[in-house]
Amino acid sequence: MTKSDIIAILNEIAELLELTGENPFKVRAYQNAARTLEGQTEEVQDLVKSGKLGELPGFGEALTEKITTLVTTGKLPYYEDLKKKVPAGLLEMIRIPGLGPKKAKALYDKLKIDSIEKLEKACKDHKVAKLEGFGEKSEQKILEGITHHKKYAERHLYHEASEAARAIAEKLKRRKDIIQCEIAGSLRRHRETIGDLDVLVSSKNPAAVMDFFTILPEVETVLAKGETKSSVSLKKSGLQVDLRVIADNEFPFALHYFTGSKEHNILMRARAQEMGLKLNEYGLFTIKGNRRVACKSEEEIFKRLKLSYIPPEIREATHEIEAAEKGKIPKLVEERDIRGVFHVHSTWSDGTAPLEKMIEEAERLNLEYVGISDHSQSAYYANGMKPPRVKEQEKEIEKLRKRFKIRIFWGIESDILPDGSLDYKEDILERFDFVIASIHSAFTMPEKEMTARIIKALKNKYTTMLGHATGRLLLSREPYAVDMKKVIDAAADCGKVIELNAHPYRFDLDWRLGPYAKEKGVKVAINPDAHSIADMEYYRLGVGIARKGWMTKEDVITTLSASQVERFLQN
Repeated sequence: MTKSDIIAILNEIAELLELTGENPFKVRAYQNAARTLEGQTEEVQDLVKSGKLGELPGFGEALTEKITTLVTTGKLPYYEDLKKKVPAGLLEMIRIPGLGPKKAKALYDKLKIDSIEKLEKACKDHKVAKLEGFGEKSEQKILEGITHHKKYAERHLYHEASEAARAIAEKLKRRKDIIQCEIAGSLRRHRETIGDLDVLVSSKNPAAVMDFFTILPEVETVLAKGETKSSVSLKKSGLQVDLRVIADNEFPFALHYFTGSKEHNILMRARAQEMGLKLNEYGLFTIKGNRRVACKSEEEIFKRLKLSYIPPEIREATHEIEAAEKGKIPKLVEERDIRGVFHVHSTWSDGTAPLEKMIEEAERLNLEYVGISDHSQSAYYANGMKPPRVKEQEKEIEKLRKRFKIRIFWGIESDILPDGSLDYKEDILERFDFVIASIHSAFTMPEKEMTARIIKALKNKYTTMLGHATGRLLLSREPYAVDMKKVIDAAADCGKVIELNAHPYRFDLDWRLGPYAKEKGVKVAINPDAHSIADMEYYRLGVGIARKGWMTKEDVITTLSASQVERFLQN
């Protein structure tokens, strides 16, 4: 059982306890335990073996015993008994935006609603609005949340899909009868959310490969099994994985085809036809005589069609074919180009690890610099720092600068208040090396007001960059209403940076806005928005989104050296 499995179970136990009306302190104990484990670099199994699990803050005897049972047996009777007490539909109901465990429990207690279907009918019949603590607005929000839930029910976050796909691909690659193995589909194109997974292999022994694939321990259900294609659903996530086995000489064509996008493939086929050729997942052929045109790689396919190579991330039928025809596909930013990160939280606000641990991780990742930016005072829910604590942290940063080789920049994630001002007076703001201005409240402003609010914050002389520009949480919360082109225009006028928040729940700035930001000369900072040690590596995922937005090394400020960044911040 992995650490992420254990964390998921602890969080679900907390939800189940809330649904049963348990003591809030007990609920919080499981939530805090999950957060603490997220911040640990050691695997839970190692903590159990070494006896260090019970030494973690908040881990009493009972909690330590339960996690030890989970690790050693893979099961927890306490968790199984809790699940029996709560209708399964309630757990699904609380995934609806705006409907937490307390409201779900009230709906069950008063109306016996134990499924999303029953909830939707009760809202449409206006039974929910009549309940104490709900009302018409609440009822409407629940209906909107149900629509949102249905829309994204079959989608998965990028990092979860990637983890599952790579685990399967690694096992396939170890087989001697597999020649080539690649992950294709929307995951290879680095879409922000994923529907299902496509894995391609070439082999002369497809039957044995299919037998192996369909009995992998990750597989919950075999949906279909054939000689060249099999589909399974996975235990942990419910993700569907399609495996195709093809001949090795067809592999480049299948990889291109199953990477997509569908719209990109249509354009490529049309181009092939204009040149007297036929392109599909099996190969490239002459229309006259149906003669196969050999290509050993995707690069050769593009070359045969008189195009420069198009990286998978930008195969979205925007203008990549025209650019490739003219040899104008830019050299997109790469992971190795990133030299530092900003937007790192610690236990000074709502992070799960102390400052020194976050800095140690940045050094371990061979970064040249790290920008610490805990929450400002208005973010009381995130333990935002009041002015006296800001001064205390400043002293701590000075001590750590003497201890570490990595360059430490000291900043703040300052709330953008509803009137567009920053959270702190000037005498505090001027002390920081940088300021990330972000919205964490009043999300429902009309577009015109929200846009003006953000632009005012960008005009503030202390603002260095705009954090998570649209406030979206993928598969959970829609972006607030904002005219992002006007915001980008303002950033260009003020010489400000816009963050590309690399946290997989956000991926915000949206990649679709990348070309417009480039056109206006606005630089982005690929930041992990790290709240734990493990989160620090999220900047790697952000590189994929930046590439999808056609960004080069020159478009990304976090590709600068520490000394270059220092000069930029001083200016």
